[in-house]
Amino acid sequence: MTEATIESEDKGQRAVQSIEVGGRLLLALGHHPGPMSLKDLAARAGLPASRAHPYLVSFGKLRLIEQDAETGRYALGPAALQLGLTCLQQLDPLKAAVPVARELASATGYAVGLAVWGNFGPTIVRMFEARQPLHVAMRAGTVMSILGTATGRAFAGVLPAERVQRAMAVALGDDEATPAPLLSGQAEALQAAREEVRQHGVARAAGRPVPGVNAFSAAAFDHEGEPAIVVTALGHQDHFPVAWDSSAAQAVRGAAAEISQRLGWQASGGDGPGAPRRR
Repeated sequence: MTEATIESEDKGQRAVQSIEVGGRLLLALGHHPGPMSLKDLAARAGLPASRAHPYLVSFGKLRLIEQDAETGRYALGPAALQLGLTCLQQLDPLKAAVPVARELASATGYAVGLAVWGNFGPTIVRMFEARQPLHVAMRAGTVMSILGTATGRAFAGVLPAERVQRAMAVALGDDEATPAPLLSGQAEALQAAREEVRQHGVARAAGRPVPGVNAFSAAAFDHEGEPAIVVTALGHQDHFPVAWDSSAAQAVRGAAAEISQRLGWQASGGDGPGAPRRR
């Protein structure tokens, strides 16, 4: 048995060890902001330089990596770029979010919903039921209040204000092209939502709008930093803590971060999914 095949199995399927080893080099390049020397790249992949070099030669022939003729440093090549662009074109936010939301519901026992931004505002597209019966009017197709629910405020906290205003105008039957200005109370609520999400990375509902039901919601972002989908966890107030640092809040933030990662979003500096790179 050579290095090319290994006896370990994953779900009954054999893996090719050499591909996994070489893949570590590509992943190391993908997570580094600039070209890397052979020594640094090999170290990042957990390999001796002498073992890493043959893989890089092969990847170079496939144009997955390129080596600078002057510095000798390695970077991802045009074939890797094409693979990335194709992957981005094929990405479906809901498909990426469903397994994360399902796992969140299973691990916590809370009801979990996924919402996208539709013509009338936040629209539920998938629900996973709570472990214990929870009587809430959230089903696929339900349009949520923009400022009156955690789901809506999670979107309102990261979307441009004019997009939120247009959706509110459509919901009220006004002209989307020339929406009426927000009332003072609406403007204050919108600003509060933006500040809530900026500070905590999630929007919160504590017994409102559904008495006895608490919720946290967070937006997940695509590769361009645009809010693609909102994940919401909700449960009975007796079993759902509402502190900003509670396990429920952390679980929702973590789920949104994982979905964002699956969609190609990369944080810059201290930013996280609750603080997109641009407004």
